[in-house]
Amino acid sequence: MSPAPVPVPSSRKPVGRIRQKNESAIIAAAEVEFARHGYKGTSMNSIAQAVGLPKANLHYYFNSKLGLYIAVLNNILDQWDTTFSNLSVDDDPAQALSRYIRTKIEYSRTQPLASRIFAMEVISGGQHLTAHYNQDYREWFRDRAGVFQAWIDAGRMDPIDPAHLIFLLWGSTQHYADFASQICLFTGQSSLKKADFAKAADTLEHIILKGCGLTPPKRDAAD
Repeated sequence: MSPAPVPVPSSRKPVGRIRQKNESAIIAAAEVEFARHGYKGTSMNSIAQAVGLPKANLHYYFNSKLGLYIAVLNNILDQWDTTFSNLSVDDDPAQALSRYIRTKIEYSRTQPLASRIFAMEVISGGQHLTAHYNQDYREWFRDRAGVFQAWIDAGRMDPIDPAHLIFLLWGSTQHYADFASQICLFTGQSSLKKADFAKAADTLEHIILKGCGLTPPKRDAAD
């Protein structure tokens, strides 16, 4: 379904909540176009048509296709990273890992296009991620790894390499969006269902937590 048409304000630049709402609609439409056609195969004109906005007015919000593409990438990473940003040494390791796995699997279920755009960017060399993966981001990553190391030092989980654990968490949860077509070829399904993602979350939780020397948290039957 195409996003609702975006109203264009009469002033030169939209501001406040109107700008935020319109930018979100443009990013959502751009995400679909970039996922379908890649960066090179997508035009500002196709994005403008998808969002219901004249191409000229698209530049009220984004000056170029590159700027819009980077905004899409940043939006994807900001959503993913939010699930990890509040990780604390005071958290229960099993609960924290379980929560992260299930949140990321849910992103793969509800926002598969976002994951595929990111995967295509990384496979092509990741040149447009350079600005996002700056010194601040590397420090953020080291801080996340430091939480795992603190748990290890306190004897709360087995000694494993924190960085590679994070890479495993990223890759395994995003697999169900990036390689859904491959999974369907082997299972004979036309598409993955909600129950498939639930089973994937259960499996990853069991394997990863057990591999860290942790006991998966008990879950209610309704979960």
